[in-house]
Amino acid sequence: MNELKGDLPEGFKMTELGPLPEEWEVVRLGDVADFVMGQSPPGSTYNEVGEGLPFLQGKAEFGLLHPRHIKYTTKPIKIASKNSVLLSVRAPVGDVNIANIDYCIGRGLASVSLSEGNNLFLFYILSYLKSEIEKEGTGSTFKAITKIKLMNILIPLPPLPEQEKIAAILSAVQEAKEKTEAVISAAKILKKSMMSYLFTYGPVPVVDAEKVPLKETEVGMIPEEWEVENFEGCILRKRITIGNVKQQQYKQAGKYPIVDQGQKLIAGYWDDEIDVYKGELPVIIFGDHTRIIKFIDFPFVTGADGTKILLPNTKKVYPLFFYYALLTLKIPSRGYNRHYSLLKTFKIPLPPLPTQQKIASMLSAIDEKFEAEENKKKALEDLFKTLLHNLMTAKIRVNSLEVGV
Repeated sequence: MNELKGDLPEGFKMTELGPLPEEWEVVRLGDVADFVMGQSPPGSTYNEVGEGLPFLQGKAEFGLLHPRHIKYTTKPIKIASKNSVLLSVRAPVGDVNIANIDYCIGRGLASVSLSEGNNLFLFYILSYLKSEIEKEGTGSTFKAITKIKLMNILIPLPPLPEQEKIAAILSAVQEAKEKTEAVISAAKILKKSMMSYLFTYGPVPVVDAEKVPLKETEVGMIPEEWEVENFEGCILRKRITIGNVKQQQYKQAGKYPIVDQGQKLIAGYWDDEIDVYKGELPVIIFGDHTRIIKFIDFPFVTGADGTKILLPNTKKVYPLFFYYALLTLKIPSRGYNRHYSLLKTFKIPLPPLPTQQKIASMLSAIDEKFEAEENKKKALEDLFKTLLHNLMTAKIRVNSLEVGV
């Protein structure tokens, strides 16, 4: 220990958890915290009409910070007090939330509270130690962790003022993330509403919607001057097929983005130029297995079998409008079977090209806002992970920082 001292930063000591500030302690959770292990009340006492105490069975009701209860019980057995840390102790082990009110907790949860300390700090330190807590879980069918093992978990414990500052900083980042998620959710709702409106009335002010003469068609009510076109009339060729990069060959970085039928716009990267799509852009990607549709206006490589490339017929359709029109289609699922044959049976509402451009521009503006907020959310997630690690290992110190707590 003394030999290691010379390699430590000034004011640090070597502990069971690695180098930590001299004023920090390393303690057993059971020595500094009170525990309540959950126990489910009789099923006959459950209700969803608000009678009794809110009841949480397990992690399924957890949110980002606080749980969202659905059920109540008129005969609570084990109670987690407001502001205590809720810890998932079975299937899965290690997830945490904070009780924003008093809850009855079932056998999937435990309540943990510092006897003398900041419970928000406890929430974050248990979040940081999640993987270690998971390792302590046992069971063949599903993992669970006992109270004894929980009590034996070692945690770093700074002085209370530093606990409060650490918690305040991490809480501020999480609050910013929550606000960003709210904006993203609102943008999704707005886009869905706008698509329904624009594909019914066109790009007219809401106050003028009733003045738009409509007609009944195979695709629903649309403005009278619009046409209806078969899907295959909107593309130049039925499909374009080029070589696919196998999923196990995807790279984290490279010259050319790989576009496949998965959720992500870019699934990976590839370096071989021979596999790059060299046709006209933009194109529409359709997932024959997944039914996922993507708008691609950059050089790319296709990945995974079932990725279809559709080239819009620009004499009839504005490519970005065609993409949004395809998003409105309700293609029934065949499981993992082919769906392109179903897509070919659909018809598309077709306004004049200038109107298509206006509609595409309006929806694209929402997508740009959505993308910006998604990028902001990702940056906040990365910041939180970095701060959580650096604050809990004292690589960043905030003991002398002025923080409102």
